[in-house]
Amino acid sequence: MKETSARLLRLLGLLQVPREWTGTLLAERLDVDVRTVRRDVDKLRSLGYPVHSTPGVTGGYKLGAGASLPPLLLDDDEAVAVAVGLRTAAGGTVSGIEETSMRALVKLEQVLPNRLRRRVAALGAATATLANRGPTVDADDLSAVAAACRDHERLRFDYTTSGGDSARRVVEPVGMVHTGRRWYLVAWDTDRDDWRTFRVDRMTLKLPAGPRFPPREPPEGGAAEFAQRGISTGAYRYRARVRMHTSVEELAEWVTPATGTLEPIDEHTCIFVTGANSLDTLGVWLGAFGVDFDVLEPPELVEHLHVLAARFTRAAGPGS
Repeated sequence: MKETSARLLRLLGLLQVPREWTGTLLAERLDVDVRTVRRDVDKLRSLGYPVHSTPGVTGGYKLGAGASLPPLLLDDDEAVAVAVGLRTAAGGTVSGIEETSMRALVKLEQVLPNRLRRRVAALGAATATLANRGPTVDADDLSAVAAACRDHERLRFDYTTSGGDSARRVVEPVGMVHTGRRWYLVAWDTDRDDWRTFRVDRMTLKLPAGPRFPPREPPEGGAAEFAQRGISTGAYRYRARVRMHTSVEELAEWVTPATGTLEPIDEHTCIFVTGANSLDTLGVWLGAFGVDFDVLEPPELVEHLHVLAARFTRAAGPGS
């Protein structure tokens, strides 16, 4: 019985790899005959695992999705990754899943072997999470938006802009982007006949979604690149393009997807594109990097840098 149980676990581990296994190949991996493989597959089905099979010489077995959730078989690294992910979700930017994340984490840690429990405990003890003071997204809303992207269904929602104005929007969603602090939806705005990026925490959904729409070509560069352009420059009054006298690698430590984009020129220079609502903010932000730079655009930023330079000279006092 113990040998049979161990073989079933090995079989389950193989079937959880996303591919189709022939009976002959499974028999070779398990060192049994094909008839034993068929019996073991039937046992897994009786335990609730939806093992699908296709007949014929080229047919085989594949683990599918079932109506209920059977136990999962995770290797060491997968188990640790799930535990860390659950800890992160408990204090993340998605609201409504904190308690369920902790419940799932407790269940997982109860069955972890001691060697893995120590790894997860060490990570938890050595890691401090700062409280998230920014806006959060409701888990149900996030799931509804994701489903609309998957099923190509139109979304209707009231959207609040950064200025506090609210308007009804109807969009054809293509995908979501997560920056680590914010969730964004990239979608085709049917009223404006153009691609737009929306902060999900500012959306008040009108469900159910629908009707379905034919998928269109995503924006240039894909959803993630389009969202980055919109987040870092598109939402601001001024867009700056600057040649920085340092490498992309040196500057990448300070530039996030939400603050700008970097493009290498050579080993010692790169192009930095960013945005802000005031020329003062742009000037101070660029000066804070501590490297030489040349403003390529806009021309009004070049003029304003002279104003800032005079202001700082006066602040330095007489004789400076």
